[in-house]
Amino acid sequence: MEATESLETVQARHRKEQRDLQSRITSKKKNATKKTRKGVNDECAHLELRLRERQQQEIAALNGGTANNANGIAEKLQQTSISEPPAEEEPQKQPGKKRNRQKERLARRAAEQEAAALAAEEEAANMTDHRKVEKTPTAWTRREIQPDGHCLFSAVADQLRECSIPLGGGSEDTTTKGELPYRTVRKRATDYMRAHEDDFAPFMEDEFGRYVDRIRDTAEWGGQLELMALARSYGVEIKVVQEQRTETIDPGELSGEGEGERKTIWLAYYRHGYGLGEHYNSLRKAS
Repeated sequence: MEATESLETVQARHRKEQRDLQSRITSKKKNATKKTRKGVNDECAHLELRLRERQQQEIAALNGGTANNANGIAEKLQQTSISEPPAEEEPQKQPGKKRNRQKERLARRAAEQEAAALAAEEEAANMTDHRKVEKTPTAWTRREIQPDGHCLFSAVADQLRECSIPLGGGSEDTTTKGELPYRTVRKRATDYMRAHEDDFAPFMEDEFGRYVDRIRDTAEWGGQLELMALARSYGVEIKVVQEQRTETIDPGELSGEGEGERKTIWLAYYRHGYGLGEHYNSLRKAS
């Protein structure tokens, strides 16, 4: 249930749900036979109960979820029950005619399966679509980075070049000839981590040397520690946008770029939007 729905809107939706369910129940009972009537009646009662309970919970939540509210809603729902008038009694069974218990069990099982399917549909409708939530903010356009395990370092390399910051440090870009940009950024991160082991080792579950070697030489994913090392090594502030919030990674006093105006680079972080898992893109100001 959307948080913006008013009480009147919710009550109107509930009345429509009750009418729709009543139509389904009427159709089911019309098509029932003497042998399946009991199973159909049980199924209809179960569907009514589930709808009543869900509507009761929604109204109670809308009114603050207090016990008094829940009790009052329960009384109103009982007064406006969608149940049909009691069906006429079944005619007496003919003498000697035996009940088909197997068909009754099958009818009850079918009713339970339909009720379970309805519950699953309701749950799916109320689930958050995380991929839809993880949209790029309207003030930015994103530069797609290949999701190959190097995305954090490739996105940082793209941002540094956008800010005219040499990847290898110094006054000029000292990237090794022919070396991919993300490789240079990986080495810059791990060089800084090795030089400041006491700042990073306490936060690692693995042995420090093995961890740093994996970050430098493989497609090991980067994360918070690597972002901190890069912010301090390049002397930049890193802004990471995720859903509706922005995290700032400040280089602090350990900036490696000396005096001058501090530059900011912008990344977008996605937890659900890409098939391989967590991913980073580079952001540009929208024109």
